[in-house]
Amino acid sequence: MYQQHNLISPIIRHKSSSQYRTSCDILQAYIIHNKRFTDNDFYQIMSAIYEINNSTIFYLNKKIKLEWPLINISYLYYHAIKPKNISNRLFIENKFSAQLRVLRQMDIHISAPGTGQMYQTFLSDGSVHINLGSSISENTETVTTYGEQYMTSGTPYIRGLYYPINERVKGIEKNQLVKLIRQAGELILQGFSLPVNSLENLAIDGQLFVEMCKKDKQFCSLVTTRTPETNFACLHFWIEEFIHEYHQWNIRGMIDKKNNKTISCYYNHTLLHELREKYGIEHKNIYN
Repeated sequence: MYQQHNLISPIIRHKSSSQYRTSCDILQAYIIHNKRFTDNDFYQIMSAIYEINNSTIFYLNKKIKLEWPLINISYLYYHAIKPKNISNRLFIENKFSAQLRVLRQMDIHISAPGTGQMYQTFLSDGSVHINLGSSISENTETVTTYGEQYMTSGTPYIRGLYYPINERVKGIEKNQLVKLIRQAGELILQGFSLPVNSLENLAIDGQLFVEMCKKDKQFCSLVTTRTPETNFACLHFWIEEFIHEYHQWNIRGMIDKKNNKTISCYYNHTLLHELREKYGIEHKNIYN
């Protein structure tokens, strides 16, 4: 695909993220702008960028043991990337080509749910995608959502990391973000194995869902098989709604105002509660 856009293909790594890299490499990280960032999130993100870049500048060209991987991090607005004026009659660079040019050099891709995550599949082998998650409020409670984590799970040539699920409801915090970015750098240079297991690339709520599906076959069939008898609400949902027993997953069910009836989807409540405890997910009592 890169060649089709007149770009050199990224380095191919078959076995490990550390192939063709050295401990002195400066890894390139980008935080993708997201409309879900609050003003405080943005302030914390900028503070993290300042700390990491200053650390890299301090260690650069110094003959001392590195405490952390060298990382250069930028905040990216995709709409601000302009095509280059290339004088080639066979090729005219467009906005997507210009964005691919930046993606090609990314080692660490950082975003929150939504459109900002869509380009992670274009990252080079051995890159890391950090999902910062977002928070959604229902009634008086706030829960964490990671959105399109299935994309990370389905991309075996990158590694996925996630902002801690119980901490994300408090907003993004600088020290936690710095820790995640440095963890990503260490993973890359220490060499994580390729391909990456799809389960390993899910957030813990995604892993819970997979285990729930393995242990509760009736539930798994309900949420994965489309039949005339299955209410669409049992197929159309986000993981966090199920994890916290919201709407159709609430023990009281959900009122369908259009048809004036209660919709309730089957699952083993006891098993879900056990798995929430196993994965350390703090439950939010959300009601209709």
